[in-house]
Amino acid sequence: MNVHSQTTTLPYYAATGNECALFDAAQNNGLPLLLKGPTGCGKTRFIEHMAARSGRKLYTVACHDDLSAADLIGRYLLRGGETEWIDGPLTRAVREGAICYLDEVVEARKDVTVVLHPLTDNRRTLMIDRTGEELLAPPGFMLVASYNPGYQNVLKRMKPSTRQRFLAITFDFPKPETEIAVVAQESGLDVARVTPLVRLGGHIRNLSGMDLEEGVSTRLLIYAATLIAGGMGVDKALEAAVIEPLSDDEDVQIALRDLVTTVYG
Repeated sequence: MNVHSQTTTLPYYAATGNECALFDAAQNNGLPLLLKGPTGCGKTRFIEHMAARSGRKLYTVACHDDLSAADLIGRYLLRGGETEWIDGPLTRAVREGAICYLDEVVEARKDVTVVLHPLTDNRRTLMIDRTGEELLAPPGFMLVASYNPGYQNVLKRMKPSTRQRFLAITFDFPKPETEIAVVAQESGLDVARVTPLVRLGGHIRNLSGMDLEEGVSTRLLIYAATLIAGGMGVDKALEAAVIEPLSDDEDVQIALRDLVTTVYG
């Protein structure tokens, strides 16, 4: 489980709509927020930016198949021969009036949903069964969750009864001019050399009939640009940061290399 607290540095984020205003409104009114969109399109960076901008502490939890309610709430641990209760990240966020961000929440076990429901309605409470505590979330507490609708299946689908407890924002890959600015800012590569890279990303996302679950993420484009800015050749950088991560299928990789040749010549 990946949990961290927000640093004081303001992470770079380029807004593409009214998402910042909606986040502020949710935060000011104690409403939970759901971020929907493909992998690597900026959901996590958005939350990091907004938490830092508002000076709020942020607990981020990367959800996975084995993540249980106890991982979020806490558990008794043996320390120095004595049993001691240790708060989980969700409990710490509630106690401190911080932001708790559950990344890819649909990946977590079903018992997590039961814990979240009282926090996402007018009760705003967290029940800790093991200690008998019932915590009332202070005004500063905010619950944010994200998921990728494109990866949902019958077994891992957010139920309407849960989804309708949240305000929601749909994220997508930014427009080319915005993505160019983001990739240049994050990688240090000049705009002139970032432009064909972003054009390549657009072509890959528009491909149809190929065995690609998703198009190339902005994150991968930043990786490629970072390698190029460090002196690596374009072909090698794209092989390592785009082609290999996107697919293991040889035919798909050949098609992607053909696209690289089309864009870069």
